[in-house]
Amino acid sequence: MITTVEPIEGAPAAEPSLDERVEQLKQTISASRLSLYLACRLKFFFRYVLKLQKPKSAALHVGSAVHSVLKAWNKARWRNQPLTLKDLHDQFTKAWADGEEPVKWEDGEEAGEQTTAWKLIETYIRQANPTAKPEFVEVPVEAELKGLPKIIGVLDLVQGGKVIDYKTSGQTPNAEKVAHTNEVQLSIYSMLYRHNTGREEKGLELHHLVKLKTPKVVITELPPMTEQKQSRLFTLMESYVEGLDRRDFVPSPGLQCSSCEFFNECKAWH
Repeated sequence: MITTVEPIEGAPAAEPSLDERVEQLKQTISASRLSLYLACRLKFFFRYVLKLQKPKSAALHVGSAVHSVLKAWNKARWRNQPLTLKDLHDQFTKAWADGEEPVKWEDGEEAGEQTTAWKLIETYIRQANPTAKPEFVEVPVEAELKGLPKIIGVLDLVQGGKVIDYKTSGQTPNAEKVAHTNEVQLSIYSMLYRHNTGREEKGLELHHLVKLKTPKVVITELPPMTEQKQSRLFTLMESYVEGLDRRDFVPSPGLQCSSCEFFNECKAWH
């Protein structure tokens, strides 16, 4: 005889199995997930399938705080309610302190990184001087594609028909290299923009806030996504789905491993 047990009201839902998580990951795809899978399938497995928690790096915390302030600044411009520099600094102080995840700081590192992050924001606000009003700010969007996972993402900023993404960097970017290394993300953003507006973007822009002794802003302007890049994106998405079907989660050893938060877990992989 089979005995059934009714779930207890208010009891926490059972955690999905690893196979169930993999199936969920096949239903939707984001730029960050696809990029990570292409870079290192084992790291993808640790982060998205096993969901191993790691402290946030200092660089990521700086980027998150800067991003939060620029989001507030752009939303204020969209509402025609510009913020003062003091307002922005208050927002920055709150964003810096409100991080949801613990940060892995070295001794005496936090104060210097906080000063650097605020200088980046000041530099960007002073140099950006936009004339066009934002069309979209931090909008979560999705696009249904026949035979492929649903694309999901958040557009940092759309302005003047151009899709803009913010980056923080420790060195001055090379336009050709960043166009290539960010191709997956930019192609996904183009798809999201086109599916949700019914028109082609006028272009794409990467706004790098560069953490130098004297901070600077570097804007890389790129043309709309081409048919070739769209085809490349679809092929990469197909590879992602096929890899998940095969449970293909192998490491990609290389120079990038020295700064990976899953270094020890990767060494123990067999």
